[in-house]
Amino acid sequence: MQVSELDRLIEHRARQARQNGERERPEEAPWKASVRRYNAAQDAERRAEWCDFHRLQAERHRRTLEDLARYHEAQAASLQATKQKEEA
Repeated sequence: MQVSELDRLIEHRARQARQNGERERPEEAPWKASVRRYNAAQDAERRAEWCDFHRLQAERHRRTLEDLARYHEAQAASLQATKQKEEA
């Protein structure tokens, strides 16, 4: 086959692919679809793990901050009691 015939064959195949909307060879499609499904599953798993992390972290912060607030309230009450004793 000569170069010009080969070029014509390649052009013809490319034109057909554009008309049919093909962007890849059919044998590549199942592999890419499999990769997309795998990546989607991994993304969903990561989102679920991050969601759990943030929920648990929020709970840890809430507990810590509540304890901290109670500590400061107790300190303020203690100082208030001391002030009242000094004034009396």
